Amino acid sequence: MKKPDPKSISTSPGVYLFSNEKGVVVYVGKAKNLRKRVLSYFRNNIPSKTAAMLAHAASLKTLVTATEKEALLLETSLIKKHRPRYNIVLRDDKDHILFRIDTAAPFPRLEIVRRIRPGRGMAGKILFGPFSSTGAARETWRAIHKVFPLRRCSDRSFANRARPCLYHHMGQCLAPCVMDVDKETYASFVRQVTLFLRGKSWELLELLRREMLAASDAMDFEHAAVLRDRIQAVRQTVERQAVVLDVSRDMDVLGVTALDDGLALGILFVRGGVLLDKRTYFWPDIPLDDAPQLLQSFLVQFYQTGLPVPPKIVASWFRTGDAVAVADADGEEGGPAGDLEALAAALGDLRGGAVHLSPPRGRDEEALVSLAAANAREMRRQPDAVPMSRQLEAALHADRPVARIEAVDVSHTGGAETRVGMVVFENERPEKSAYRTYAMDTGGDDYAALYQWAKRRGAAGGPWPDLVLVDGGKGQLAAVIRGFSEAGVSRAFAVAGIAKARTEEGRADRRAGNDADRIFLPGRANPLPIAPGSPELFFLQHVRDTVHDFAVGRHRKARANRAMSGELLRIPGVGPKIATALWHHFGSLAAMAEADERTLSSLPGIGPRLAVNIINSLQSHKKPS
Repeated sequence: MKKPDPKSISTSPGVYLFSNEKGVVVYVGKAKNLRKRVLSYFRNNIPSKTAAMLAHAASLKTLVTATEKEALLLETSLIKKHRPRYNIVLRDDKDHILFRIDTAAPFPRLEIVRRIRPGRGMAGKILFGPFSSTGAARETWRAIHKVFPLRRCSDRSFANRARPCLYHHMGQCLAPCVMDVDKETYASFVRQVTLFLRGKSWELLELLRREMLAASDAMDFEHAAVLRDRIQAVRQTVERQAVVLDVSRDMDVLGVTALDDGLALGILFVRGGVLLDKRTYFWPDIPLDDAPQLLQSFLVQFYQTGLPVPPKIVASWFRTGDAVAVADADGEEGGPAGDLEALAAALGDLRGGAVHLSPPRGRDEEALVSLAAANAREMRRQPDAVPMSRQLEAALHADRPVARIEAVDVSHTGGAETRVGMVVFENERPEKSAYRTYAMDTGGDDYAALYQWAKRRGAAGGPWPDLVLVDGGKGQLAAVIRGFSEAGVSRAFAVAGIAKARTEEGRADRRAGNDADRIFLPGRANPLPIAPGSPELFFLQHVRDTVHDFAVGRHRKARANRAMSGELLRIPGVGPKIATALWHHFGSLAAMAEADERTLSSLPGIGPRLAVNIINSLQSHKKPS
């Protein structure tokens, strides 16, 4: 790529994007001064990784922001959208587990939740965690309910319950669903659970001890015995926790270590001075010099998933003014202080309060940083440490980890109501908000439907997946490849077909539990030699089954709507125009049947008499509930 004209680039903060000849973004960066940063790429003696990126770059685009903090947030957003090849992308293969209490509810419950969308309906909700182990989280959840009698049922069950559940009879629930429970008594249990989960166990024990003594002085020995047992249960739970700080403090501690094949990062979650849990991450082919950039990109991506941001984050790379100073990740003049200020401000916005980025201070914090780095090193020695994205990369001969998968399948009945369903998996989990259905008029030709789908998907643009998985063999795979090619898509992603195993007679083996399905790649005559029963094959089968069920379900819904549309056209006075107007306005026959005469009469072409006929006809066809 040629060096751009300096006058064409602003000196303001912002984001820059390098794209290849096909328009695919290969790198996203942020800068305090766009002109200085972009021109630094065209100096002599640039790093080999930067030179490799520039060899693929053909164009440059810049986006100006008001502040460096805005540039940092925009950079993170664009990395998530485009997932460029040369950026450090957080590909987490697991969700974190959190506890949540909705204090705005009359009788709150302790919930286990996974994904949290920041700022959406979080008023009054308190989060605790995170846990990376589902088993550990559920064990803690069960222990809490054995000690504190909070309700466990969902809001729907709570609203419709007619008698107390089994937990009430076991003494583990006050049954506020059907019994007259004092709200202040229940609220005191919620406060006690909150103290416990915030790590203030000794404050909770002192509170319970005072209540026990007060009950004993009042001659209420039965209640005093209950409090005694509760104190003992809390103590037993606290004894299993690892206290790592003398003071009750919340922080996340990061340790980075260089390995032979890349960079590993460990993060420890300390809540109330107690080591709650840990996570480890690994990025291949990244040198230790990139650690400052890694930390900046990692932290914003990590906490934007909805995890609670602690008031303090500790890492050795947060030092300034010495040999391990946080160098400007963009190589600009200015210095580490500006980077840390922008990062702290961005994290503070996510937290809703100040976030302090600090190097380890004191023996305890130094030990925690060393422990985080040690856990990162050990992670690479464990046989189950390789995420599914890396296993699929090796099995499919892909040029990058397969974290995002788009799978497609076709469903129709005799060529009618053909639907192509597409499901999306991100880091092994379904992204249901990204599911799509495509209506096709191809007369039942599966190849034509997949070809048309690929052209439409290519025209839609990014974000692109790492893998497109087609439910079918070489014929279906070839149709998708041709569609992408004619759409002008330069496939920076892998495409594979998954076909059912064959019986001795050469027919598709559709028996349940079949673990010998075949995976085909473009330009390869034989299926890949993936062992039957391997984790990679099982996962791809799961994705294929998911898209098959989705496509069939959407086809059946379309077929049912068509049949019900026929019922609508059989009503005297309802023609195609009125039927279309009704569908556009209501969206379903159930909504039409529930509408009143005035609403129907307000639609073009429908008078009071026809409105009554429509209501009577539709209600007569409703199935009894």
